[in-house]
Amino acid sequence: MRMYDIIQKKKYGKVLSKEEIQFMIEGYTKGEIPDYQMSAMMMAICFQGMKEEETLHLTLTMRDSGEVLDLSQITGIKVDKHSTGGVGDKTSLVLAPMIAALGIPVAKMSGRGLGHTGGTIDKLECFSGFSTTLTEKQFYENVNQIHLAIMEQTQNLAPADKKLYALRDVTATVDEPSLIAASIMSKKLAAGADAIVLDVKTGNGAFMKQEEDAFTLAYEMVQIGKNAGKKTVAVITDMDQPLGNAVGNSLEVKEAILSLNGCGPKDVMEVVYALGIEMILAAEKAESPEEAKHMLKQTLQNKTALEKFAEFIERQGGEKRLVYQPELLPIAHIQLQVINTEEGYVSKILAEEIGLACLALGGGRTTKDSVIDLSVGILLNKKRGDMVKVGDTLATIYANHMELAKEAYGKIVCAYQVQKEPISAVPMIKGIVH
Repeated sequence: MRMYDIIQKKKYGKVLSKEEIQFMIEGYTKGEIPDYQMSAMMMAICFQGMKEEETLHLTLTMRDSGEVLDLSQITGIKVDKHSTGGVGDKTSLVLAPMIAALGIPVAKMSGRGLGHTGGTIDKLECFSGFSTTLTEKQFYENVNQIHLAIMEQTQNLAPADKKLYALRDVTATVDEPSLIAASIMSKKLAAGADAIVLDVKTGNGAFMKQEEDAFTLAYEMVQIGKNAGKKTVAVITDMDQPLGNAVGNSLEVKEAILSLNGCGPKDVMEVVYALGIEMILAAEKAESPEEAKHMLKQTLQNKTALEKFAEFIERQGGEKRLVYQPELLPIAHIQLQVINTEEGYVSKILAEEIGLACLALGGGRTTKDSVIDLSVGILLNKKRGDMVKVGDTLATIYANHMELAKEAYGKIVCAYQVQKEPISAVPMIKGIVH
């Protein structure tokens, strides 16, 4: 078998066999197939696409390129949730303890933020001492005992995807739906959960800017999950403005704690409930969406979700008291208000610009080795649809350096768009793919 022949076959739009895909991925991972040949193949796929069975074989081969977690030691139906990434997305911090409080095991592998989107692990490290470097034994024990554990993705989880993504990133071949779906799902399947609930973001602050593209990606990932024998569902959610009011690690943790106290922003809770319902149904703990939503609300009312979050933080080495005293979490010492100059209604808040403003403050990474300032961020005082007057505060910047605060100020001013007429409400949930 020759890589040259496989490239030529795909160039003419023919379907690659399971054996050809395995030869290609295994050879590239081992360094036997050079970058220039794999680059040609990725570009051929971008032009010709992949059939459903090709995408499945690609995903499973990448999954099997490294460690595949065996979660059989954990009792119950294990449910995982994955977001394609957005700005102000603290959903996992709220949802995971709510689901665990219902006795549903949440064995989650999470990543760190890169670029304008934040990472769950970065947020959790606002709790001093918190660690995600668990052994597999600790991971299994925590889930069995408190129904919740979050660990950092191991280096040996789908290594073929890591190598392939680095190549795609520099050869303009990232945005092909089958390649994106295979990349995400290879890691999710390697993480070993029985059921996967996907939060596919769409809009200005999302990877998939167009709603149609988000639905295409959602369908591809759901089909892969089902074909791999996993219960899989995707919820398409709005990311045309940041989720909630807080953007930045410690500010988002505070908002998550507020949500667990039953006082979360409306848009955050709408997404939490939509994803939570699907997780509960997948775990077979409720017979209807209405029953599932009632169960989720109960965890907030009786404080079991908040208590579960505190238990989880303590179990992984963090300071439990910060859950009950969030004012002690790190906070930047400079506060700068962004003032509105035009009367009307907020029509847009460009989420990507807000994410880049937080990045400018030091709240995100420009490279994998960047050190994050957990204390900085942005609090949005006005959201889409709000009426604003001249002199109103649109947002508050939390910074540790005034020059960085001024740079963020310019980005936030550009992110806000105000119009004279009121705007109609935009639904947070665009659709569900089963």
